[in-house]
Amino acid sequence: MAGHSKWSQIKRKKGANDKRRSAMYSKHIRAIQAAVRSGGSGDPGGNLSLKNAIAAAKADTVPVDNIDNAIKRAVGAGEGAADYKDVTYEGYGPGGTAIFIEALTDNVNRTVADIRAVFNKRGGSLGTNGSVAWQFEKKGVILLTDRSEQAQEVAIEHGAEDIQESDEGLEISTPPTELYAVQDALASAGFNIESGQITMIPSNTVAVTGDDAKKLMVLLEALEDLDDVQNVYSNADLPDEE
Repeated sequence: MAGHSKWSQIKRKKGANDKRRSAMYSKHIRAIQAAVRSGGSGDPGGNLSLKNAIAAAKADTVPVDNIDNAIKRAVGAGEGAADYKDVTYEGYGPGGTAIFIEALTDNVNRTVADIRAVFNKRGGSLGTNGSVAWQFEKKGVILLTDRSEQAQEVAIEHGAEDIQESDEGLEISTPPTELYAVQDALASAGFNIESGQITMIPSNTVAVTGDDAKKLMVLLEALEDLDDVQNVYSNADLPDEE
């Protein structure tokens, strides 16, 4: 879920219980294997989709052995392996929030039916293509456990677009194509990177509180729990107490 604080997003995912963590790992493994097959290579150096999938998996603490095994299985898979397709869906949640969903599926009819059912049950509505996508922009986001001027200078020098300070460190925004250049430069300079991955950032946020905030969180988590759903983003600005 994008919006308000990327630090909150990362921490919430890392704090998931064992059942949700297992499901989350499975989604990352599927994304890695799909990236290998679509990119035609198990080498992230020559397969940007795979590199992005690996970065996202590592951000959610998927063990390196699991990642390596997923790549090996995908490289060795022949005909008959599941053919997954990247699809996106858009909708609306409580409080007038916009929701953007990325999914990876081998059965589009099943996926859209599952997503529509969650929206209908949880107080939201599934929109048409383009209904809310214009409110989000794909960006690289790096979370850095350092707020020094030197770290900011290195990031800007290598392509960072925006830098926000938080209590935990820096939130660095980059064009998707410059994410790894900035990340590698920071790592080479000795800075500790909490996370670096491609995400969707809302152009504007909507403040959501009280009952609407609770309903929205239930809706977003129900969408995230669907097997085919990889990522769920919203433009909600949720206060920390919510």
